[in-house]
Amino acid sequence: MIYFDNAATTKVNESVLSSYIEVSQKLFGNPSSLHELGEMTTGLLNQSRKQIASLLNVEPAEVFFTSGGTEGDNWAIKGTAFEKRAFGKHIITSSIEHPAVLKTMEQLELLGWEVTYLPINEEGKVNPAELKDALREDTVLVSIMAINNETGSIQPLKEIGKILEDYPAIHFHVDAVQSVGLLDLELGQSRIDLAVFSGHKFNAPKGTGFIYIKKGRQLMPLINGGGQESGRRSGTENVPGVAAMAKAFRLATENSQDKQVKLTQLKEALTCYLEEKEKVTLFSPESASPHVLCFGIQNIRGEIVVHALEKEGIYVSTTSACSSKRKDKGQSITGMGYTKKEAETAVRISLSMQNTREEIEQFKTVFDKIYEQLKEIN
Repeated sequence: MIYFDNAATTKVNESVLSSYIEVSQKLFGNPSSLHELGEMTTGLLNQSRKQIASLLNVEPAEVFFTSGGTEGDNWAIKGTAFEKRAFGKHIITSSIEHPAVLKTMEQLELLGWEVTYLPINEEGKVNPAELKDALREDTVLVSIMAINNETGSIQPLKEIGKILEDYPAIHFHVDAVQSVGLLDLELGQSRIDLAVFSGHKFNAPKGTGFIYIKKGRQLMPLINGGGQESGRRSGTENVPGVAAMAKAFRLATENSQDKQVKLTQLKEALTCYLEEKEKVTLFSPESASPHVLCFGIQNIRGEIVVHALEKEGIYVSTTSACSSKRKDKGQSITGMGYTKKEAETAVRISLSMQNTREEIEQFKTVFDKIYEQLKEIN
């Protein structure tokens, strides 16, 4: 099997899984309990928080554990909207955000908030000047993703942050789910107020995640109850998941330069190969993240290619795993100027450090066969 769908989810690292099992068996106490086992579990929870904070160069009190990216994005957006509703009901985002963001925006619109959706250019990026023009006195939140999950386009976060320095009351939220080990957000020195991460995107168990909330920024809690996470996110903590995620985060951020070099080399090998195919269109811009390559075969729907590769033991995706089964997929591609018909051909390869050059060569052999078969249909 060749797994090229790492932007959708990653395989749990074996040592990370071992940590999860060990903690589940030995430190199974509730962190809220007063007895020794509860105290030991609390200690591990705090240790995990400190480790993640250290790797992000932020304070431990700025890291809060969640169930993943969807919860984190919902909390950042709704928590800001509800907390700051007395100061304004205008939000700015992009047209190519993850469904966790876009669907949340749609819900807020039904509740009376106004949302400005910024377009993207041919490189899949928002224009900071257009964002600045969209700012209003009643703007309370700007939400822009770090790396697009469909095309790999990297958004100009520093430029946006510089603009927002003149608007200190506005929350700046970043969906950073695809960025771990690939993009240093420099949270400790940046204008970013809220950054969301998901464990299963960096070889940790599913159902784990965390959000960075800059000190002094207030979010209304979405989950109320026993007052866990300093009263901001209630619910008994998933300590085995948190400990495993902290370990996975450390492994994912170590030697990030080496990681980027390897992924760039793998992606370049694929890019050079696909560029030679007359009927192939490359959707990912040259400046995209090294782990994502989006392309399509002219007049061939993406799912046809996905299933043809699957029969040969190669797993890829169409676009976002969270929108691949919906009819409104491909917005990141149409936003770059391609037609809806072209967007329907999209296939996404997303790489990880577990992928090899040998797998790339095997993919070429298989794709040659599929390409020739589909070219006759074409």
